[in-house]
Order: sequence, then C-alpha cells, then structure tokens
Amino acid sequence: MQQQTLSDIEYSNRKQQTRKEEFLTAMEDMIPWEQWISLIREQYPSGRRGRKPKSIDTMLRMYLLKKWFGLSDAGIEDAVYDSYAMRNFMHIDFFAEQVPDESTLRRFRHLLEKRGIDKQIDTEIRERLAEAGLVMRCGMIVDAALVSASKRR
Repeated sequence: MQQQTLSDIEYSNRKQQTRKEEFLTAMEDMIPWEQWISLIREQYPSGRRGRKPKSIDTMLRMYLLKKWFGLSDAGIEDAVYDSYAMRNFMHIDFFAEQVPDESTLRRFRHLLEKRGIDKQIDTEIRERLAEAGLVMRCGMIVDAALVSASKRR
C-alpha cells in the first residue's frame, strides 16, 4: 500500500464523489486488467535497448482515459496532471514517477492500432457495459490551448 499524500487526505474529507470519479471507479471494477495486460505484453517492448518502458498497466489506463474523455495525446497528459480522479485511476504517485509524455502514449496507441488490440478493447468494453445494462455516452473535455498569432489589421 502506498503512503497517502496531503492531496489524498484532503480529498478523502469530501462529502461526495464527482461523476468522473464514479465512472472511473465503475470502469476500474469492470475491466479485466490482467487479461488485457497479458494480451499487450507479447507485443510490448522489452526495454533491453533504449530507455526503460513505462508499465503496460499505466499506458493502458492512460490510453483508455484518452478515449473516454475525447482528448488528444498531449491533452490527456495535461489532464492527468490536473485531475485528481484521473491521477488516482492511473495509480500515479508523483513522488515515484511522472505521467507518460504524449510521444510515449502515441507509440503505445500505434502499437495497439497496428495489432488490432484497440478494436478488441472497444468491443469488450461495449459488451461488458451491455451485460451490466449500461450505455457509454462519450463526453469531451475541451482541450483548450492558447496559440500565438500575428495581429490582423
């Protein structure tokens, strides 16, 4: 068990959970994590060359958050830093590690797409939700950014 941070203690004193937290808790319980991780493990880089890869669990969780909330690779990276619920879902402890960057997520997403694993995951999520009598309506968090532009006259 990891040590609680001040944020964890502060959040534990709230009177209610947000809808995002309720959704992520439901998905945490519904997803067969070990099965999906073993499906990806065969294709995942071993880390014998180059830098050590992030855990499959972390990358899968970040990938799913990206899909569920309709964010870009860069947008989900920022959202995890910004959202306690997302950080908690990803099991990220900022004392021990950082959120994977957008290029790491992009490579992971391409690996899933190339092998067709992304389609398998989507299908299984829909089936599990249907069995539970639920329907997922996709929402979108606005991935807003300021961009410098020249002045128009």
